Amino acid sequence: MAHSTGLGTPAQLADPNYTPPLAKAVPLGIQHVLAMFVSNVTPAIIVCGAAGFGFGSNSPDFPQMIYMIQMSMFFAGIATLFQTIGVGPVGARLPIVQGTSFAFIPIMIPLVAGKGVDAIAVLMGGILVGGLFHATLGLFIGRLRFALPPLVTGLVVTMIGLALVKVGVQYAAGGVPAIGTPDYGSLMNWTMAGTVILVTLALKFFARGMISVSAVLIGLLAGYGVALMMGQVSFASVGRAAPFALPDPLHFGLEFSVAAIVGFCLMGIVSAVETVGDVSGICKGGAGREATDKEIQGATFADGLGTAVSGLFGALPNTSFSQNVGLIAMTGVMSRHVVTIGGLFLILCGLMPKVGAIISTVPIEVLGGGVIVMFGMVVAAGISMLSDVTWNRRNMVIFAIALSLGLGLQLEPEALQHLPQTLKVLATSGILPAAAIAIVLNLILPEELAAEATEEISGSLSGQGKGSMPGE
Repeated sequence: MAHSTGLGTPAQLADPNYTPPLAKAVPLGIQHVLAMFVSNVTPAIIVCGAAGFGFGSNSPDFPQMIYMIQMSMFFAGIATLFQTIGVGPVGARLPIVQGTSFAFIPIMIPLVAGKGVDAIAVLMGGILVGGLFHATLGLFIGRLRFALPPLVTGLVVTMIGLALVKVGVQYAAGGVPAIGTPDYGSLMNWTMAGTVILVTLALKFFARGMISVSAVLIGLLAGYGVALMMGQVSFASVGRAAPFALPDPLHFGLEFSVAAIVGFCLMGIVSAVETVGDVSGICKGGAGREATDKEIQGATFADGLGTAVSGLFGALPNTSFSQNVGLIAMTGVMSRHVVTIGGLFLILCGLMPKVGAIISTVPIEVLGGGVIVMFGMVVAAGISMLSDVTWNRRNMVIFAIALSLGLGLQLEPEALQHLPQTLKVLATSGILPAAAIAIVLNLILPEELAAEATEEISGSLSGQGKGSMPGE
């Protein structure tokens, strides 16, 4: 049991204000960082790659990617401190780890695709406004939850994963710049990516404790080792990186675009709902109680403020990290001060560009292996949320239409070539149309349809009724 390790009594461990002995609190804090580290820096690499800069230490814009990686760490730490320490109404004062959000990537990629480093200013404008909008949701987040049942939230999370799996495969095969070249999809590329996938799966299924939690990180290290042996790693950028550097205000500039602002504001609603779920999970798993309205409001304020501040310094949107919620349930340590230590460690890493430079030496194929696993897990998380849905005629119709149009428009964006550019970017993201359709249909379709039995529709589809799937 947790209290036999010298961490404290069960009552102390369930208290967010309790601090375990420092010799144990520091490793626990760093453990939180290890659990989220890869997921936190990956969005910066993906966005830079989509914009068409950063890869290859000889690229003139390569330092810009190192800077964005650096800021991903620094502002994940700052946003985490907003949550754990709090400032006035901002912060839940709970052990919530903040980090760069995958959810916004499908919105960001169309905004920057192939446009180079200058396009990042549009993202920063959207992140700033979207973050401020996100923060205001804290005033009435409780009243929004009725419009976002598991049918909607599960669909959105599933769509986020489906929108990103293509990126993982492209990276594993050699990256977008390599498409069309003889090396794209080579055995060497897939060997590096495959090593990551196999090691990650092995540790997830056969290891326990922190090794299992850090499976993706260890898998990446294994793939990195294979890449080293193959001569695919260059350390030229590490020597050129400064040992210490402060954040640079408005590093990429600010440019305000309607598409970016609308996209980030709408995804801010999704992120806020995700944070509400994480706060509830932390309180339930760590303290065996429900989250208070004050905690939920404070967490939402911190979520939005952390995102807005990130946009001013060239970092990407922040949100609460669900994998750390599971870590709290696993360790049984509810202390917010443990997570504060983790936040300080992230800030320290963000002040050292050499850390970002080392991360940038990871070959794109190795990262692709990790990304395939991570994005697949996002899809799985969405499907898990959908398992709470009662699959009657009404809900199946809502899901079918939202998924078909959302995924279809994402796969075939030219179907909307006559729309204004702003609307086209939003509509072909996949996530926003799917979410909008699901929310609207869920609110307007009569509940009488919900009385229809699931067996009726299953029977009409198969002609045989329930339980007639092949192999049953």
